[in-house]
Amino acid sequence: MTTWIDIGTLADIPQRGARTVQIAGEKEIAVFRTGDDHVFALVNECPHKKGPLSQGIVHGHSVACPLHNWNIALETGQAQGADEGCTPTIAVRMDGERILIARPIAMQAAA
Repeated sequence: MTTWIDIGTLADIPQRGARTVQIAGEKEIAVFRTGDDHVFALVNECPHKKGPLSQGIVHGHSVACPLHNWNIALETGQAQGADEGCTPTIAVRMDGERILIARPIAMQAAA
């Protein structure tokens, strides 16, 4: 059973922007809002050199890593084009205007 964590409202994240969430004992999570108001969550590390994806530019349903401009698909975490690698994704759902992210597996196992 998935446990959901309320992290705020859609208005808390600017369009084509991100915010970060820190959950005790877990890697930092980047939560992205696209121009068409879709919300995605990834571990806040590029698979290339661990760049902070939350500081990248959101375009369409991708984010460009601020370190080396790798493009990462927000839905899958997969590097695009000739680049290879994948960033872990976190399940997201909306409850009205509230954003909920799935509690990471390690935390669910400990609960």
